[in-house]
Amino acid sequence: MSLIMLHLRDLPTLETLNKFAARYPQADVTAISSFLHLLRVATDLSIALDSCLSQHGLLQGRWWVLILLMREDNNTAMPSSLAEKAGVTRATMTGLIDGLAQSGLVERVFAQDDRRSIQIRLTEAGQAKLDEVMPDYYQRLRECMQGLDEASRQQLNVILDAINAGIPAFSKKS
Repeated sequence: MSLIMLHLRDLPTLETLNKFAARYPQADVTAISSFLHLLRVATDLSIALDSCLSQHGLLQGRWWVLILLMREDNNTAMPSSLAEKAGVTRATMTGLIDGLAQSGLVERVFAQDDRRSIQIRLTEAGQAKLDEVMPDYYQRLRECMQGLDEASRQQLNVILDAINAGIPAFSKKS
């Protein structure tokens, strides 16, 4: 199954949202406006991150795997653990690992006593790739967030946590 993602470039006006609310009484105009704005900003951020990473020859999925490995004390993790932390299936993680291994950025390490037990390790080349990407990423992130002072950033985190807590409402059975 392929996923087609549309990027809403033209957010509706309050007049348009009020028109919808007149037809659908459940519509909360300010909630809809905020939700669509957040979705638009998140999509634009993801596109911008893709652009940044592509300049370094990476895609988001592979970059996140490298980051997850670097977070580990010994730069090594089980594929199942990586999949869980990345929020992807094991099959998807296998594909990401395959691509990274082909590029020499990670390696599979087999347990000596059980060749079915595999761990994934960040290679020196993988660390070098992160050392190339991360300063650029952090500089761009700092510039992106410069419009928010520390208190605003903390407030934004509280707001995002509250929104995140409401996400299950979308997947509940009616």
